[in-house]
Amino acid sequence: MNDIEIKDKSIEVFLDELASKSATPGGGSVAALMGAQAAALVSMVCNLTIGKPKYAEVETDMQALLEKSEVLREKLAGMIKADVDVFNRLMVAYGLPKETDEDKLARSAAIQRVLKDATDVPLACASACAEAIKLSHCAAEKGSVAVISDAGVAVMAAYAGLKSAALNVYINTASLKDRAFADAKLAELEKILHGTEAAVKETYDTVKTKL
Repeated sequence: MNDIEIKDKSIEVFLDELASKSATPGGGSVAALMGAQAAALVSMVCNLTIGKPKYAEVETDMQALLEKSEVLREKLAGMIKADVDVFNRLMVAYGLPKETDEDKLARSAAIQRVLKDATDVPLACASACAEAIKLSHCAAEKGSVAVISDAGVAVMAAYAGLKSAALNVYINTASLKDRAFADAKLAELEKILHGTEAAVKETYDTVKTKL
């Protein structure tokens, strides 16, 4: 990985790095990217609806939705790098010396500290993707029918990002010794996930009926 941020690289370079033997970028970055793409598609639906006389009555709503989706897109784009950064920190912790008992204790403590951050990063991504699902629904309900399928793609991308981020929360909490912290984070995740299956289906079906 060079010093150029992942989000600033070409798709081809990103995919090459994703396919390589390097552990980063990985699934966490892809989860954030899927969420960012969902937010971008919501923005696209907004931009292609705003200014159209046929949709004048939802103009204000779509402008407000566009503002939200652009903020969310930037947030999720930043999470692509955040995932790489925390994973690299975790690898550094795993690489610490373990020759003596003192080394082992220090190494274990360092790993556990970073694992907490490595849980918080995908948890934040899951929350952002859940928000993208909600925004996709608004786009599907009020957006131009000319690009309504893009609202459907948005909700599916957001859902994929959400479930993918959840997997990273599960794998990292499984390695935590602080079970109170882990259980609290898992409870947060379940709260985020609650109702999303139905919400995604509703949005998908809304889009399908307009095709």
